Amino acid sequence: MAEANSSSNSKFDFKHIESKWKSFWEKEKIYTADLKKKEIYSVDTPPPTVSGAMHIGHTFSYSQQDFIARFQRMFLEGKDGSVFYPFGTDDNGLPTERLIEKTKNLKSKDMSREEFIDLCLKSLKEILPDFIQAWKDLGISCDYNVYYSTIDDNSRKISQKSFLDLYKLKEIYKKEFPTIWCPECQTSIAQAELEDKEEKSLFSTLKFSCGNKDLLIATTRPELLGACVAVFVHPADKKYKNVVGKIAKVPLFDYEVPIIADTSADPDKGTGALMVCSYGDKYDVDAINRYKLVPKIIFDKSGRVNFGEYKGLKVKEARKKILEDLKKENLIVEQKEINHTVNVHDKCGTPIEFATTEQWFIKILDKKRKLIEQGNKIKWYPEFMHKRYDNWVNGLEWDWNISRERHFGVPIPVWECKKCGEVILAEEKELPVDPLQIKKKCPKCKSETKPEEKVLDTWATSSLTPQITSSLIKDKVVVPYSLRPQGHDIIRTWAFYTIVKSYLHSKTIPWKDIAISGNVSLGGEKMSKSKGNVIDPKIIMNKYGADATRFWAAGSKLGNDLDYQEKDLIAGTKMINKLINASKFVFMNLKDYNPKNKPHKLEKIDELFLDKLNILVKECTESFKGYEYSKVKLDVEKFFWSDFCDNYLEIVKKRVYQGEGNAKLSAQFTLYNSLLTILKLIAPIMPFITEEIYQEYFRKNEKEKSIHISSWPEADKKESANHIKILEKLYSIISQVRQEKSLNKKAMNVEIVLTLPKEDYEEIKSVLEDLKNVSNAKAIREGKKFEVEFL
Repeated sequence: MAEANSSSNSKFDFKHIESKWKSFWEKEKIYTADLKKKEIYSVDTPPPTVSGAMHIGHTFSYSQQDFIARFQRMFLEGKDGSVFYPFGTDDNGLPTERLIEKTKNLKSKDMSREEFIDLCLKSLKEILPDFIQAWKDLGISCDYNVYYSTIDDNSRKISQKSFLDLYKLKEIYKKEFPTIWCPECQTSIAQAELEDKEEKSLFSTLKFSCGNKDLLIATTRPELLGACVAVFVHPADKKYKNVVGKIAKVPLFDYEVPIIADTSADPDKGTGALMVCSYGDKYDVDAINRYKLVPKIIFDKSGRVNFGEYKGLKVKEARKKILEDLKKENLIVEQKEINHTVNVHDKCGTPIEFATTEQWFIKILDKKRKLIEQGNKIKWYPEFMHKRYDNWVNGLEWDWNISRERHFGVPIPVWECKKCGEVILAEEKELPVDPLQIKKKCPKCKSETKPEEKVLDTWATSSLTPQITSSLIKDKVVVPYSLRPQGHDIIRTWAFYTIVKSYLHSKTIPWKDIAISGNVSLGGEKMSKSKGNVIDPKIIMNKYGADATRFWAAGSKLGNDLDYQEKDLIAGTKMINKLINASKFVFMNLKDYNPKNKPHKLEKIDELFLDKLNILVKECTESFKGYEYSKVKLDVEKFFWSDFCDNYLEIVKKRVYQGEGNAKLSAQFTLYNSLLTILKLIAPIMPFITEEIYQEYFRKNEKEKSIHISSWPEADKKESANHIKILEKLYSIISQVRQEKSLNKKAMNVEIVLTLPKEDYEEIKSVLEDLKNVSNAKAIREGKKFEVEFL
């Protein structure tokens, strides 16, 4: 069938189609939830970080979550259900602050907090419309009227109230402590904001001394020699048994530190002796606290040396200079180049330091068992991602540091009395509040108070997204939500912290299901700007359109990474053209068809075909319910190309052209309903083309104003294994006939006499007339073997 099986020569104007249906969906409020309905499927939508434009990872993961939201919307239609799918932006954090600094060519620290926040808010008003439009262009079916920003008044109020409530519950405390510090961003950060980065470094063995003997210690951080407060050796390490309890002299800096026996020293690493510094890592922090050693702080908060001849040098500069000086003094015994892993800040890639500062913490270390239990109550998709959560919780070593030294963020709503130290909390009616803008007196001693200058970690607000979104609507959507979709890289932050907050505030889980997406790679490598291998989704969508892009995003299982390949977008474009051409052919032959007229009885081949379609509906429904959208894509694509276009359309061609009465009506009924079903099954993945075809051909006969709020196809429960066997045998014979015609260089419409083996003949006896039509056979005979005779 030329009309159904050739590619379209006319270029599909996807830009016009997308613009038309985006306007229609918005005008008709297609994606607005009806919260008065009995069953609400609620999505805790990830608020994208406002740090530039949509990237390919956004395109990938948001498409995948939208497949599920669109399916649920159709599935709940007619079942007294609706989908609550709000949209928000995460714009109170460091990435947004850096974006404003970059675009406005300034530094936040050079301005007052009030001035910088005002600039950020004005800049966000300019940036956000275009930023959000990218999600609309991709066809993400959120209700954009239910919108929040993590820096808007409502979000700040909820975030500050969370702080006050947890403080009153004694779950928040303030402590001066060596905390993880980013010298570049000049703020404290949490354990969850660390990433591992492999770097080349020199492993240098240095000459400490004990009495008149050398005591060799190997280190990658000679710049911390001036911060050394002790030397550790393992109590079972025999080579050091005579020096335990004695004094070691630090090379170059020429001062003495105690030698202590401690099991944290590894006899097999380096020389077996290690220097304890303030502070090289978390183990140093622990060691200094355990032995009550007096710390020597040699770096300021910008990561520069603060004393002596090295004053003003940054960490790496100090390392280089100190190594040069050690070499001059003949204090280096050995050096070798190694690759080792360092902790860096995930926002800027800078190696972290430890700085003694006063910070606010939420207690989590005493709740590890409870947080594991909460994770077990949630269904993880895919299941193996659950292990990442458990590993993170089990590996926690710090309480959650929730304070940051930044301008742009949600202010911590407290004041502290300068005289008596009393902490004064904001009143709920004052929220949202910036303590820097309000003067308060101590209620106890009537003295002046000092406003808290720090702001909350962005995750302290983002961890409240279910509460924030449910506060935006009159009919409250209750926690737990149905679904949290997110990336695997933020299990340790967004997922974990949301579970923490939900447990602390209400002892509930925040959502029933969590769906974790993977990453996009190029040539097997993770995309990154530094590698220059980033694909811009705007360019892809300008070239191929949203549907083809979404079709590509459906190409990997949930949680798996997907390699970007242009051939997948070309396959999506071919699918679009095939849907257009097949729909044109079908409706060319339905001009005299009224969907209200049903055949008295289905022709056998129509019954068989609808039985197979019924199985597809059943499988797709189960796949979508289990978040297996990639299986839906593969199954629908295969059925549409092979069963519908290559076989069924060819089989019924003669009947719809030349047939009459019930035989023709049966074919028309099957064509109409099977095409509509196929469109509905693929609609969550390809929303624009399915809406276009639905509106052009089906809308006049169907009650729903959009395919996306039409009811999901329902599968009946009848068993049809024997029917499928007959249909597959018929397909196989048709394929053999086509092959024979091709091998003999004959036209597909050439007349033949077909001989079938007895077993095949008996199996497809009920559809012999259809086989005659599709193969243009003058006669079909029973014989000993398959044979084609050309007439």
